[in-house]
Amino acid sequence: MKKLRVMLLVHESLIPPEDAVPEDGGPGAMPYKTELDVSNALRRLGHTVKVVGAHDDLAPIRQAIESWRPHIVFNLLEEFAGNTAFDYYVVSYLEMMNIPYTGCNPRGLLLARDKALSKILLSHHRIKVPAFTVFPRHRAPRKKRNRAYPLIVKSLMEEGSVGIAQASVVNRDDQLCQRVAHIHAITHGDAIAEQYIEGRELYVTVLGNARLTVLPFREIVFDGPANGIIPVATHKVKWDRGFRERWNVRYQFAEDLPETLHRRIVRTCKRAFRILDLNGYARFDLRLQGEDIYILEANPNPGIDENEDSTLSARRAGLDYDRFIQKLINLGLGAAAC
Repeated sequence: MKKLRVMLLVHESLIPPEDAVPEDGGPGAMPYKTELDVSNALRRLGHTVKVVGAHDDLAPIRQAIESWRPHIVFNLLEEFAGNTAFDYYVVSYLEMMNIPYTGCNPRGLLLARDKALSKILLSHHRIKVPAFTVFPRHRAPRKKRNRAYPLIVKSLMEEGSVGIAQASVVNRDDQLCQRVAHIHAITHGDAIAEQYIEGRELYVTVLGNARLTVLPFREIVFDGPANGIIPVATHKVKWDRGFRERWNVRYQFAEDLPETLHRRIVRTCKRAFRILDLNGYARFDLRLQGEDIYILEANPNPGIDENEDSTLSARRAGLDYDRFIQKLINLGLGAAAC
């Protein structure tokens, strides 16, 4: 394996300290856990690593590329200038600088980050998605006759379950108005209200450029309605281990799916990956309602610390963490060579 100069591109507030040691505190315990895990893996692989932090200025990126000449940029930047919708601008800049990078291309980021646009495209290609309505910022929801409830209200662009709580599932117009206003206030962006799909929730990771590999499925399990909460992957569920333990919520591998349904999920996620022009790696959040497969969201460049779902799926498929990180580098170099 060729040893490379790898520029690790991160948010300027998430540069791991030199003496940082990984903690096993669950998601959110160490803000820079992904950055630290990836940096350590790259060094174990024998690569030379230069960590570059960015916030609202491209100058540090340009200076590092011109002075250090990395073979590839390992892109962990999920926003620019505090706006998650601007991440594709940074990747576009890397393309203009003619430097290979890991993860998704600008077009795929643009299409997938917008929950409404991605659903329109998938629905056009006869992939089931929840019915939805977008509520632009500064515009209150209008009353609508025969609006089908329940709905779940989310941010149109934010990831990581930002703004999602038990109160996000609404059953009346007044609840809808309150939750849309809440999303507008905390994200300073648009809201989307989706048809709430009851059923099992799976997370399916896809790797590849031209040839795609679907990794073993992960699933979030709520042990029955008796636990007193609506089965939704809220911000608390995602980021608070104590909350999950208190309410008996757990992540596991989806083991008991019929083979025919498993194959249909694989085909559906591969089709969605190509429809949205994704490459590198992405995770699809979906729900199963009987035999019907609904894609809820497409997540290009999902979390890849050592305990994330995509990483655990890779490990189940035979890729330990270091090999998984190397695989992402190989895919980035392969995309640049096309």
